[in-house]
Amino acid sequence: MSAIDTLTRQHRDCDERFAACEAAVRTQDWESASTAFAGFCQEMEDHFGIEEEALFPAFESASGQSMGPTRVMRMEHQDMRELMQDMAAALQARQAAAFLGLNDTLLILMQQHNMKEENILYPMCAQILPDMAALIAEGCKA
Repeated sequence: MSAIDTLTRQHRDCDERFAACEAAVRTQDWESASTAFAGFCQEMEDHFGIEEEALFPAFESASGQSMGPTRVMRMEHQDMRELMQDMAAALQARQAAAFLGLNDTLLILMQQHNMKEENILYPMCAQILPDMAALIAEGCKA
């Protein structure tokens, strides 16, 4: 599996957990929702960590760009983290409507973000980082 395939698979895995959480909230199965949301948040943080600690710095070093696409991706990661915190509070308070409203916002942000990474940033990284596969494999072990 290529580095791009690995990162894209992580996106899909997060999407599946996200959908499971949404479905549980819609039926007010709070225990399942909490479990799915915790797993989703952990998978997101693991994925963000690989990008922010390994891929983005390597790309910035090789390209000389620190104010370009990786800066935008980091800002979007922060936006997603903030939404996830708000969602956690709504979930803990068992406020389905508030959770689902935030859920819709996060879904749109994730879809747009993933498209930019998968169609623009990851191919750019693959072009200038001959060791991208090793970087991602190492990040997945950490």
